[in-house]
Amino acid sequence: QLYLEEYGGSLVQAGGSLRLSCLGSGRRIFSDYVIGWFRQPPGKEREFVATIDWTGDRTYHADSVKGRFTISRDNAKSVAYLQMNSLKPEDTAVYYCGADPRGPLRTGLPYENWGHGTQVTVTA
Repeated sequence: QLYLEEYGGSLVQAGGSLRLSCLGSGRRIFSDYVIGWFRQPPGKEREFVATIDWTGDRTYHADSVKGRFTISRDNAKSVAYLQMNSLKPEDTAVYYCGADPRGPLRTGLPYENWGHGTQVTVTA
């Protein structure tokens, strides 16, 4: 199994930036997995944010974050990132990273492995 842990969530003002990290560990090889970022706003379903293929060559972002968020990965460090710029209050959510060997890009569930999430709160 590939274990995932998210870092970087915080309280930030609208217009600010944050970078989330998703660190992989365990006996599985990080580069064998497609990575996705999802978020769950308060009282709502989990929704897709961005996904990246095994090598980082291909990415796809939800329309709601396109042009503001960027997904990337560094397989040598077993980490994936979500750079979030121009944050809005509606970006407030718990952010989760997921990993799945099936690809090349995964915009929907299921994902084989999940982290526990990190809270992002954007104030007006």
